[in-house]
Amino acid sequence: MELYCLGIESTADDFAVGITTFNGKILANIISAYVPMEGGIHPRKAARHHARVASRVIEESLKNAGIKPRNLSIIAFSQGPGLGPCLRTGATVARTLASYLGIPLVGVNHCVAHIEIGKLKTDVEDPVTLYVSGGNTIVSAFDSGRYRVFGETLDIALGNCLDVFAREAGLHQSVGEPFGAVVERYAAKGKRLIPLPYTVKGMDMSFSGLLTAAISLLKRGEHKLEDLCYSLQETVFSMVTEVTERALAHTEKEEVLLTGGVAANKRLQSMIRSMAEEHDAEFCVMPKEFAVDNGAMIAWTGVLAYKYGVVTPIEESVVKLKWRLEEVEVLWVK
Repeated sequence: MELYCLGIESTADDFAVGITTFNGKILANIISAYVPMEGGIHPRKAARHHARVASRVIEESLKNAGIKPRNLSIIAFSQGPGLGPCLRTGATVARTLASYLGIPLVGVNHCVAHIEIGKLKTDVEDPVTLYVSGGNTIVSAFDSGRYRVFGETLDIALGNCLDVFAREAGLHQSVGEPFGAVVERYAAKGKRLIPLPYTVKGMDMSFSGLLTAAISLLKRGEHKLEDLCYSLQETVFSMVTEVTERALAHTEKEEVLLTGGVAANKRLQSMIRSMAEEHDAEFCVMPKEFAVDNGAMIAWTGVLAYKYGVVTPIEESVVKLKWRLEEVEVLWVK
């Protein structure tokens, strides 16, 4: 008999539901994004969006998968890290489903899930992973039972850096287009590299000073917007490439995985690919639908954990806003 897991992702602006088999076949992956009228994500407004669309997204996922709720074997949910109101909404939905159906609940670390879905969809086995999104910038690799963080942002995430700059510049998005993609489009027309702060401290990165400097230059109006976008991209991508390269040299891994929403950027892909090739490492980038926050990655990671006896009792399913990647014991990787 086929076994199924329904996974719920709700760490930030997306409420997503995925359904996978215990063999890794993805049957459904539905995402409903909260898009603010202006500015960044407001956690409570995003949470209200999640509560409003939850039943519809679950229903659509079950329909796409061709199964009934009674066919589900476990419910997985993103337990952290993330925005409190958003996480709590997803957790409440997950608890309700698991309790009503009388099936196990599995809390999943959002960052671990990005790595595991990457391994599933690209067939890499033991990569150095660069995970870059609106909320996270992490370079990691597996060692001694856990995914270890070899480098990360000390302040804002890379995706957030691009988003804030784009808003300050008044760049306009197409429907459903992330601000990072708009910056990429302008950067492709840039020709002049303008010096900006390059801040790598040991194995960690800082983007806030760089962002402040770029916005200051923008307001002075002395440079073309295309050149500023080009310079911003080149600088931030060089920083994450440097740290990823150091991690690769240190761990002597043979694969590099690029994931997260910013992974769709062609220039970043080019830089990481070139770096990997110089070290004779295989480069893999996640397909966009699985690089962004999605429910399938939560479902699949829930399956992996459940197979090794991980179950989250309802009373222990409180969300973990700052649940770090290396705190998770990864029993299923040897």
